[in-house]
Amino acid sequence: MNFSYNGDKNKVAFAGRSDINASYKDLGAVCESIRYKSIPYALKVLNDVINEDKPIRFRKHNKGMGSRHELGGNKGRYPKRCAKIVKNILSSAVANAINKGFDETKLVVIHTSANKNDIIMRTPPKGNLSWGRGMYGYSSLRRSDLEFAKVEIGVANPEDIELSKKAKDLIHLFGKHSERLPADNEKSKKAKPKSKKAKDESKDKEPKTPKLAEEKKEISNEKAVANSTKPNVNNKPIKNTNLGNDRY
Repeated sequence: MNFSYNGDKNKVAFAGRSDINASYKDLGAVCESIRYKSIPYALKVLNDVINEDKPIRFRKHNKGMGSRHELGGNKGRYPKRCAKIVKNILSSAVANAINKGFDETKLVVIHTSANKNDIIMRTPPKGNLSWGRGMYGYSSLRRSDLEFAKVEIGVANPEDIELSKKAKDLIHLFGKHSERLPADNEKSKKAKPKSKKAKDESKDKEPKTPKLAEEKKEISNEKAVANSTKPNVNNKPIKNTNLGNDRY
């Protein structure tokens, strides 16, 4: 299979498939979503589509498509069939890279493409009543073509290949293990108790002043005793305010 990659093909491991009975437009959107991303990140994107956790953005061929809040209002959907096909081809590309001796931990999806391959014309049968009357079959509306697609994926180490500045920036963002991956989330969860310990240590280091608290208690007790010993100037009987509480 001839691949449409214009760079040094000896430094890239390819995998592809032709005559795919699927929409080349959906395949193109799926391939675009994993380009310049690491293998774990690309697999996560594809698994999210298959499990309907997060849709794929359609930058074109999106007429009449609904907006998705998961994509910030952009148009997208879940092409699960195409995601399974691309995932299978990606695993083949990684296996070819390992056979070539590439480091599996440094692989990035460098090349992806999806195009139309062959078109088979479909026509209605000739043996019907409309034959010989100026019509072919039932009508031209009953005709539909069968379009096949082809997909190409190439993986390589980005340090060994000449790339544009835009591609390098995208690889810097998505080429390494991102914080969205579950492995990184576990690391962040394990790192949280350290901050709590640091706070506890800082609290222990603060000087404690029990004498001030004892002095405040003594002052409040003295004020209470002084108020209780004051004489009744008006010689009026003191009302018992706790009568209501004594009933219960």
